[in-house]
Amino acid sequence: MPPSTDEPSPRHGGVVLFTEARDWHLRRIRAAFARRGIEPVTVPLRAVSFDLSAPFPVQIPGLGGARPRAVLVRGVTAGSFEAITLRLGVLHALAAEGVPVWNRGAAIERCVDKSAASLAFARAGLPAPPTFVTEDPAAAAAHVAARARPIVLKPLFGSQGKGIRLLHGPDDLPPPDEVEGVYYLQDFVAPTGDGFRDHRVFVSGGRVLAAMTRASDGFVTNMHQGATPLAWTPSAQAAALAVAAVAAVGADFAGVDMIADADGRHLLLEVNSMPSWKGLQSVSTVDIAACLVDNFLEASGLADLSHVRGDA
Repeated sequence: MPPSTDEPSPRHGGVVLFTEARDWHLRRIRAAFARRGIEPVTVPLRAVSFDLSAPFPVQIPGLGGARPRAVLVRGVTAGSFEAITLRLGVLHALAAEGVPVWNRGAAIERCVDKSAASLAFARAGLPAPPTFVTEDPAAAAAHVAARARPIVLKPLFGSQGKGIRLLHGPDDLPPPDEVEGVYYLQDFVAPTGDGFRDHRVFVSGGRVLAAMTRASDGFVTNMHQGATPLAWTPSAQAAALAVAAVAAVGADFAGVDMIADADGRHLLLEVNSMPSWKGLQSVSTVDIAACLVDNFLEASGLADLSHVRGDA
């Protein structure tokens, strides 16, 4: 990651990449930009300030106080409620100033909050497992008892398959302090064959870039929980559902998780607005980072930025 400096680089072209992690994904994204002659200003959101006396109020290190031409958000790291609010506020402010932001703060907020994403699916008429969300332990217990089937309990905020439980009755419900006071309850979709499987579809710029099956010995099929990626070509219904889900939450790119029911119909589980794709890339012939960068530049009106290449 380049040092945070107020000296503008002639190669960044006004492109900003927000990320904290110096990982495989960052290397892939930066390599994709580099092949297009661009070295984006790469800084964490926590490094950004508001200066309301400046000509452009959102001060991003590396731009010398200038307005960015486009912003790609790779990650919003954990922090206090106040810190997260400020970081999302930066994204909201940039969008309000007319800067193209992939993904915008509103989309990230909808995806991080599973209840907001579920409501977006419902409003758009998209299929998903029956879902119930409440802070009331008695209401949660009554719902689990009434459904009379296994129920998946998920953290309202959370990713990578952490904190997910399978409930077989109301007695399995944990106390409120173990779930941050919120019960997000979703009908369990039983496996239709050998083992547990669901699907991840990567959507960017309104189209499917790549997809995979995630196979696991347990009901949690996240790659971070040891699932195995398998190549998968989604059906027309599954592909259209993934694209519609990303549109429903207002994202420009996202990873869509879905599962097939006993009738073979795909149901939405979640949309991740800051998806990982290392496992997906291992079973895909498409260069996901390259396509993402191309989609981002084209949508931002910067497809001609190759002129910033130093040897051009």
